[in-house]
Amino acid sequence: MEITKVLPDDCISLIISLTSPRDACRMALLSHAFNSIADSNAVWQMFLPLDYIHIISNSSSPPSLLSLPKKDLYFSLCYHPILTHNGDMKFQLEKENGKKWYMVGAKALSIQWVDTPRHWTWISLPDSRFCRVAKLKNVGRLEIKGKVKLSTLSSNTNYAAYFVFKLVRDRYGFRHTPVELDVSIEGTAAGEVHSVILDPPRNMPQQAKERADGWLEIEMGEFFNGFEDDKTVEFSLREDHDDQPKRGLIVQGIELRPKHNR
Repeated sequence: MEITKVLPDDCISLIISLTSPRDACRMALLSHAFNSIADSNAVWQMFLPLDYIHIISNSSSPPSLLSLPKKDLYFSLCYHPILTHNGDMKFQLEKENGKKWYMVGAKALSIQWVDTPRHWTWISLPDSRFCRVAKLKNVGRLEIKGKVKLSTLSSNTNYAAYFVFKLVRDRYGFRHTPVELDVSIEGTAAGEVHSVILDPPRNMPQQAKERADGWLEIEMGEFFNGFEDDKTVEFSLREDHDDQPKRGLIVQGIELRPKHNR
């Protein structure tokens, strides 16, 4: 006997909503009756973040996005990131479980001397999600910092922060001089600081990885977001041990996304 003949639709809907987006898609293939329930707004509403209306309403996306069926909205937010915080942050959902991803764009980061034209300049690149990215012209000491409120992210989730960047052909100063990366939660013990080479010579392993969008990323550290809504996570990249000139670094931002090792 089919389960749809035993349980009312709202009970089946609740059961499916307690699984995962992947399971809901699989259940939709079981039968015509299951399809209508598994694809329903009642199910997919549960996979969206509680504050999704606020996020979309305060983004650059058209209001019509909120009128989509909830399943369509879910996958739109997975495959088509939206810009929030006046266009300075990028938001999307992780397809597998609906966890939040954010990228803090260069405009929302604290970059030392970024407003001094002889040190940095703002440029546009077609493969960036943001209107402007920061290009390093010449500095001796490098410092890039940012922070995000933990309440912005998905709770009870292990996250990692990734520095997203490019290096132009005539870059200089990153081949032999390591930069220091660290991530920590406000008010707690400082996170582990580790050193990386952004542009290693050919006889050294590449520490950065190329992303699907053509940019490079390197992990800065990870943290667990519990339920401390009033705190922030802080992340930084710096090189302040010498005054060797550096140039040719392009900063798109720092991305925070779930890390599945717990």
